[in-house]
Amino acid sequence: MHITLVAGARPNFIKISPIINAIKKKQSEDVDIQYSLVHTGQHYDRLMSGLFFEELGIPEPDVNLGAGSGTQAEQTASIMVAFEKYLVAHPTDLVIAVGDVTSTMACAIVTKKLGIKLAHVEAGIRSFDMSMPEEINRMVTDSITDYFFITSDYAKQNLKDAGVPDERIFFVGNVMIDSLLSNQDKLKRPAVFDSLQLNEKKYIVLTLHRPNNVDDAGNLVDILQTIDSNVNGTAVLFPIHPRTEQKLKGLNLQFKNIKTIQPLGYLEFIYCVKHSLAVITDSGGITEETTILHVPCMTLRDNTERPETCSIGTNELIGTNPQNIVPALKRLFSGEWKTGGIPELWDGHTSERIIDILLKNQ
Repeated sequence: MHITLVAGARPNFIKISPIINAIKKKQSEDVDIQYSLVHTGQHYDRLMSGLFFEELGIPEPDVNLGAGSGTQAEQTASIMVAFEKYLVAHPTDLVIAVGDVTSTMACAIVTKKLGIKLAHVEAGIRSFDMSMPEEINRMVTDSITDYFFITSDYAKQNLKDAGVPDERIFFVGNVMIDSLLSNQDKLKRPAVFDSLQLNEKKYIVLTLHRPNNVDDAGNLVDILQTIDSNVNGTAVLFPIHPRTEQKLKGLNLQFKNIKTIQPLGYLEFIYCVKHSLAVITDSGGITEETTILHVPCMTLRDNTERPETCSIGTNELIGTNPQNIVPALKRLFSGEWKTGGIPELWDGHTSERIIDILLKNQ
């Protein structure tokens, strides 16, 4: 069996790494399975791409399609043209697409148009917010997938509501948690931890990148100033996303507590999350990581495609109105945040289950 793995952006690399490890484990057991790794080039900056390959031990990709930046349409088209040429020249039995970035959807469409089987890892998650590009990517990919690998019962119900038969849905757990758990002993204390004189459980981690929060500079400034004024002197570590940094350029903002730094590698970032008092974010994946690490998490969104992080984990949706941040911070500092639990099958063995199922059903 030959599998082609597709990755294009920072979240993809975290999810692809344990799948490669699971394939290599089968190869060591003399199982007939091979793989190719395609990097679409959607993220091309070292901090957003190359460093993750190094830290997670991901082999050099068999090809980098070099998609680069551009509008949604330009990037999608670039990936599709290049991936079609690659698949025609390099036949495969199955393509695995992970997550919900542009690369996921673009490569899924090409795969099915060429009559090749498609597996979607992290299938079925939904925010039901069509203003999110990721939601469109998820819905398109799941409309043409053959193997649906899901993280939760919520995802299963979404797929069943869309008419996907039970026999094509496989509840396997969360590959991102495979990476998190397998790298616990490799986490790196970043230099900024000491230069900013951070102390464990005495600082907050902040990440912002979603259009609803950062595209309007006035709204972004309101969010940052509200956080800065209501953290009781607690340091706020803010690894700034390139999209967010661009919006703040030229504003000459001064903060008392927010410490802006460049994006961190995976091992350094998880170190910071693990040892923080709390996380404030608009990311989906980080809410999964905080749940596993039992770190309080405030999500600046009106919806989430990962409701299990709220119903079971440590995450709470507090909305996009900056004023909602104030009462949430008060509850955090008064020690009233929930403890949370761990969702079913988030145990570090998801990738092994995926490969076992594919081998059984080939």
